[in-house]
Order: sequence, then C-alpha cells, then structure tokens
Amino acid sequence: MNLRDLEYLLAVAEERHFHRAADRCFVSQPTLSGQLKKLEQELGVQLVERNNRQVRMTEAGRAVTDQARRVLNEARAIKSIARTFHDPMKGELQVGLIPTVAPYLLPVIMPLLKKQYPDLKLWLHEQQTAVLLNKLRNAELDLLILALPVETDEFEEIDLFSEAFWLAAPKDEPLTKKKNISIADLQDREMLLLEEGHCLRGQALAVCFSAGARESAGFRATSLETLRHMVGEGMGMTLIPELAVPKSRLKTDPVCYIPFHKPKPSRRIGVLFRKGSYREAVFQKMAALIRQHMQAQR
Repeated sequence: MNLRDLEYLLAVAEERHFHRAADRCFVSQPTLSGQLKKLEQELGVQLVERNNRQVRMTEAGRAVTDQARRVLNEARAIKSIARTFHDPMKGELQVGLIPTVAPYLLPVIMPLLKKQYPDLKLWLHEQQTAVLLNKLRNAELDLLILALPVETDEFEEIDLFSEAFWLAAPKDEPLTKKKNISIADLQDREMLLLEEGHCLRGQALAVCFSAGARESAGFRATSLETLRHMVGEGMGMTLIPELAVPKSRLKTDPVCYIPFHKPKPSRRIGVLFRKGSYREAVFQKMAALIRQHMQAQR
C-alpha cells in the first residue's frame, strides 16, 4: 500500500466514476482500476462495487476512504511542516471562505497577500459555514475567513474587521430619500433574506427582529447577488454587508444603498484555525496584514 493507491481510492469515492477519477489522477483508467484491485487484494476486502452504470463504495470502502483522506491530509501536512521550518511564508494553504465574504473580500486582499508573500500559494474554497467548519475539523482546510463568533471552542479566532450593514432598497422606496436611516425605520417592514445555511441570514434576522421588521414570506435567496437583483426588480429591501456595496454607483443602478446611523448594525469578520496548528505564526501575519489594510481603507 502506498499514498498513490489511497489517492486513487479517494478519487473514485468522490467522482463515482472510474474515467473521471483516472483523469483527475493523470493516469489511464486501466492503471487506476488495476491498482485498486491490488489494494483490495492486499486488504482482503472489496472496496468498490463495479458495474456498467455506476460505481458504489462498499461499507468497507467508505470506512477505508475516510481513513485514507486523513492519511493524505497528514502526509501533506508533513511536507508543509518541512517547508514551514525553512520559510514560514512559503508553501500552500487551503483557505475556506463563506459566500457572503469571498467575492467581495478576495479582490481586496489577494493582490496584497500576493505582493507581500509571493511564495505563499493560497487554494481558495467557497462554501457555507457548516461545511467549512467540518473541513477545518478534518484538516481538509488550514484556515477559514468567515463571520464570528462561531459556536464552538475547538478552534482559535483572530479578529480582522467589523463590517457594517447597509440597507439596499428599490429607488421608489421612501427611505431612499434619507441620507442615513435608523434601525427603527425598519419597523413593520418586510425584508428579503438568504436561505438557511448562510450565517448572514441569522445576522440579518437578528437585526430585523430587533427593529420589529419581518421576513418576506415565500422567498429566500441563494446568494447576495440574487438578493440584489430582487431588490433591483422592486421586490423588496434587504441588508447588504458594506464590502458588497458598490464603491461607485451609477444613476442607472436600480438599487439604492443607505447607511445606518450609529450604532450601526454590523458583523465581525475573522480568521478561524485549529488549536495548536503549527502554522499559527503564518495565520497571525496574514491576519495582521489584512487588518492593517482594512483599517487604512476607512
């Protein structure tokens, strides 16, 4: 048994297709199939059910795949540790971001990080909070950038910045005539919100409930951009994080963005990583750079 065999097994388990798994591993399909057969013979159990239509993992195959994923992650960690001791700001990092942060923060911070740490390669993964936390727990990701706090004490947090919410409303909404609004202005209003699974949904709900507003019935958006389009079509209002508010706004834009009076409703954005991570010094330097840059923009 070797690491390459485990990579083949993992690819088959995730792709559920021998040809796609072989393409992913840059080998021929007969080579991949043959190595998996040898692995099954070595272990003395069937890992994969094969037929003409689909590939299924046996119960043993699923259990071995779970362990193989951990072994491969640990193998990558060993290589990363060696590189880190040579130069902490070199090597690869698997970075997870939530969908309401990634499209708006990455254009701001990626050129900055690339310039400051050119030998640090960041692999970016955009998923909802629950998925990211599970991947961080299983060492599939090294750090997360997301909304804090997270309801668990198994990870370490680093604050990056606080992000205010703005009201996004159609142009014919009377509130758009105001330069600033208060939370009380939302009383008895209906608000468009994201679907379950987005942490921004819970944050927006908290603001709405405190204001006496309510969620618009019958619609939940899959993304901030969907919400923005719905507002532009005159379907209602929503809360938008400050980073998602366009810096320059055209007169033809059907959406108006209105800031709140102080104290402004807001959310905290920060970094999350596993306690005791050998790369904590890297995370601290990255966080300090991002924090300094974000503060300078205000």
